[in-house]
Amino acid sequence: MVDASRPAGERKVNTKARSVHSCNFRSAGRLSNENARSLTAIHEAFARQLSTALDAYLGTGLEVKLQGIDQLSIKEHIANIPAMSYIIPFSLRTVASTMIVVCDIDVVFPIIELLLGGSGGSPNGVRELSEIEEEIMQDVTSLIARQAELAWHFPSLSLEPSRRIKPSLLNQFCSPNEKVTLLKFTVEIAGATGSFQLVFPALFTNVLINQIKQDQPQGKGRLRYFPMAGIRERILDCDVVVAAGLLSLKVAVRDLIALQPGCVLKLRAPVRIPGMLTVEGQEIFEAVPVRNGSQKAAQLGRRAQGTSGGGE
Repeated sequence: MVDASRPAGERKVNTKARSVHSCNFRSAGRLSNENARSLTAIHEAFARQLSTALDAYLGTGLEVKLQGIDQLSIKEHIANIPAMSYIIPFSLRTVASTMIVVCDIDVVFPIIELLLGGSGGSPNGVRELSEIEEEIMQDVTSLIARQAELAWHFPSLSLEPSRRIKPSLLNQFCSPNEKVTLLKFTVEIAGATGSFQLVFPALFTNVLINQIKQDQPQGKGRLRYFPMAGIRERILDCDVVVAAGLLSLKVAVRDLIALQPGCVLKLRAPVRIPGMLTVEGQEIFEAVPVRNGSQKAAQLGRRAQGTSGGGE
């Protein structure tokens, strides 16, 4: 009755203004910044663990790095997959979802070559894998999946590998317009550089993010989900100068002045005396020159006097 007694102009002034925004349905299902940071943090650790595991498995130095995270429809992803890529789906035992590993052919052949006793080179031209090579890569992708389980802390959600599939069959695991999450990694191995991807459908992404949040310490602020790495972890990521050579050699100045291209400088050091591996000028191990495939290397011997192995 009071409102009815007020003038019409006064009632309009008191009416709350509505805020109307256009809806972009394409943005539905996108990762929030918080979830993207969670996936980035855990998969950077996964990349380091995988580098160590592949180094031991292949017997050669390599480096795996997280390149980035992306989201796009499965149709767009299939269109961007390079020809002859090695694709293996992994199903979850307790959840009706799938993780997909997509390896570039530039990574596949060096890995196979190393496991067969070669130097890690790639064949001339692109070709299909033989049955033996298929089995070798099945073991490698299973190793990638095991390292992912360790990084995710999935005690009950183990990954089961399937057989290799063609890119067109990825539609069987997602609807055509469903957004998938891509985690892109670069691999440097035996002088070659390639990449591989972990592909997560929407259901798998949700399960993984929920698992990550359960493992993170709950605090008052959201930043507790991303604790700063400890001093030990940060030190272990530092770069140091490592050298292997002969120390305390004396050479006459006249020999240095007489040096010309093609000359041989006599160091007058007996071959039986080993060199020394130094880290930032600090003597650590005795070392002798060896060859690892097509690369020069140093084989470590006794620890240098005055150094200890505890905690260094």
